[in-house]
Amino acid sequence: PGVLLVEPAVHADRRGDFMETFHARRYAEHGMPGPFVQDNQSTSAADVLRGLHFQEPNAQAKLISVIAGEVFDVAVDVRVGSPTFGRWVGAPLSGDNRRQLYIPEGFAHGFCVTRAPAVLAYKCTALYDPAAETTVAWNDPDLAIDWPVAHPVVSDRDTAAARLRDVDPARLPRYRAADP
Repeated sequence: PGVLLVEPAVHADRRGDFMETFHARRYAEHGMPGPFVQDNQSTSAADVLRGLHFQEPNAQAKLISVIAGEVFDVAVDVRVGSPTFGRWVGAPLSGDNRRQLYIPEGFAHGFCVTRAPAVLAYKCTALYDPAAETTVAWNDPDLAIDWPVAHPVVSDRDTAAARLRDVDPARLPRYRAADP
């Protein structure tokens, strides 16, 4: 609940195409309250896997888009007390399908590259706070994420990450009944 897959309207003709990648009022009507305060872009090579990352405090909701290439993008509910705690959802995002994934606060985010190079652009509702960031093991057997890359290229930090069950509970966000 709360994670949204967006399929923006793409207007194409013989010259190329156009699409709105964000429209505050329209997106808010569909459950993305914002405001977004930081935009990021990353480029990743073949088989790169990044994540699973989240911030607490200073939680970030994110709107993820892929400009070029393709990724399998994942959101994991890490909110203590949530009925979907520890469950994940994933979707292929690409420069071709133009889909966007909205990940609300309280979810860890990660992705793996399935067609390189992958260029991601994402909007965040809070500024990056390295002291608040926590990483959960991408290969946590309790989460059982079905990553579509056999031998991912992973950073040292992501390789050393703890399983969700071993993360200090004080670092995890809390579920509120009003949350999606």
